Amino acid sequence: MGAILEEYIRRHPRSAEAYRRAKDLFPGGVTHDTRYLTPFPLFITHASGSRKWDLDGHEYVDYVMGHGALILGHAHPSLVQAVSQQVARGTHLGGNTLEEVRWAEAIQRLIPSAQKVRFHSSGTEATMMAVRLARAYTGRRRLIKFADHFHGWSDPLMPASGVAPGGIPEETWSTVTVLPPNDLASVEKALQQGDVAAVILEPTGAHMGQYPLRPEFLHGLRDLTRRYGAVLIFDEVVTGFRTSPGGAQARFGVLPDLTTLAKIVAGGLPGAAVVGRAEILDMIQHRGNPEWDSRGRVGHPGTFNANPLSAVAGATCLEILATQPINQRAEEMAGRLKEGIRTLLRQMEIPGCAFGVGAVVELTLTVPHDCPGDFCPLPYERLKHATRPALRQALRRALLNNGVDLMGGGRFLLSGVHTEEDIQKTLQGLEGALTALRREGLV
Repeated sequence: MGAILEEYIRRHPRSAEAYRRAKDLFPGGVTHDTRYLTPFPLFITHASGSRKWDLDGHEYVDYVMGHGALILGHAHPSLVQAVSQQVARGTHLGGNTLEEVRWAEAIQRLIPSAQKVRFHSSGTEATMMAVRLARAYTGRRRLIKFADHFHGWSDPLMPASGVAPGGIPEETWSTVTVLPPNDLASVEKALQQGDVAAVILEPTGAHMGQYPLRPEFLHGLRDLTRRYGAVLIFDEVVTGFRTSPGGAQARFGVLPDLTTLAKIVAGGLPGAAVVGRAEILDMIQHRGNPEWDSRGRVGHPGTFNANPLSAVAGATCLEILATQPINQRAEEMAGRLKEGIRTLLRQMEIPGCAFGVGAVVELTLTVPHDCPGDFCPLPYERLKHATRPALRQALRRALLNNGVDLMGGGRFLLSGVHTEEDIQKTLQGLEGALTALRREGLV
């Protein structure tokens, strides 16, 4: 057992005990795949702003930030007030509300392509609906997605590389083509078959931009999908309101036909949306024609669609983003963190880089290269090696031992409330973590 693991176990006895209870209740002892960490994950008690605390009383600078949902930080006073007031008025009113109208209008003000809006309860539901709308609208069946791009856990979108994982029939996966990213020629070849309903992608690249896409690829996709009549879907569950107030589409000037939103869209509560061209969203619309309503339209129930709690949280959050420099502050801190990490890696003579668009910072280690900042130039296979799971797990444990928590063991998701003090504490923690990794021969 290495020193990093020994220290992790020593520091967190109460989390270890909670995990022993959880293993009898949950598969693998966790309720989300990314929370899995050996020999046990941490159990968190509370959070405020950019910090959170675990069962053993340790404080962390938090870069998980609600899996990316908390651009305003934990327990933002305006959100706490809005949700508290709504709880007293009702959590499910069983009817239309002005809160859902306010929420949709806040989205429309920020997302350039949002001609119409339909609400859901999760990002997975939103991508499922976007795909169904595209198929209904085009009358075609095939989807194009890209290797390692994540779009939730629905059957047609879950596989990352063309191989159907457990529980997904091959027949379902036979309607999906997985292509290499940043390769427009392969996209055009697939589109030429004439049966592609939609092309779906994370617009900054797979896994929140861990494997980057360049803006010129997005512009090329827009041109190709228009030419061949396929629907272009941006999965902005992560990038929406984070890459810029208007998402990746506003930052890069590429308007998709449909956009899926979650995380920030609901202000840190469960909630999601599909937005986009009115004529495609109107495939859900009742038209008073029995044939259409029974066979042509895309049905969409959902008990918690646009529930009042998520609606007021989402509207409040987006109205703050529209009127305050939240994104600018988050991106400024991300820039300082990237530069600080690069300086630290040079000083410690450890190969690697820090890159990312907007308020997301990706860390790679052990692969020598020059990196300009926003988009890492390493080819896909070398990036896979630099972000391999075993190294990331060790890095995450080492950082937790030094008071820093990050998403997936290599990703920093910043908010508008992270400060210079947070950045300095993070860099100190990273220096301690890298020193520990070096002692164990991992870097």
